[in-house]
Amino acid sequence: MTSPYLDPARHRARPPGHAHSEHAPGRQPPVLAAVAVGGALGAGARYGVERLWPTSGTEFPWPILTVNAVGCLAMGALMTVLAARFPRQKKLAGALLGTGFLGGFTTFSHYTDNVRELVRGDAYGTAAAYLLLTVLAALAGVVAGVFAARAAVGVPAHQEASGAR
Repeated sequence: MTSPYLDPARHRARPPGHAHSEHAPGRQPPVLAAVAVGGALGAGARYGVERLWPTSGTEFPWPILTVNAVGCLAMGALMTVLAARFPRQKKLAGALLGTGFLGGFTTFSHYTDNVRELVRGDAYGTAAAYLLLTVLAALAGVVAGVFAARAAVGVPAHQEASGAR
């Protein structure tokens, strides 16, 4: 007996007749290139921050917490501005700057490595504080970025949610 959850006839990825232009053949190479270029630049920027502000052992990993908080703030602002003012450029600009640059700049995998290092070094309090503070700073960053962008470009929250301008 096959699982009803794995039966493609019963659970389609998209409803019939619901095709997205971004899934059309031949439209992905520019987006892929934008993500690759942005990701390389973002990872390079993060590396620069880590070189300028090194930490080791059981020191509190302020550089990575800062990178993740700033990156989340920028992501909230960027996506809000793109949606409100540049909807036609959102796909490529979002790929370059959002998924690419900010995706390469922020590093939640390094964050988890830092937590593991702190636990291995018996710095349990620091690990717990870093674990919680990073999540809170990232969420606050996204929210602050969205609200700051709305204020800067003049998009009231009710208009953005409804898609009206």
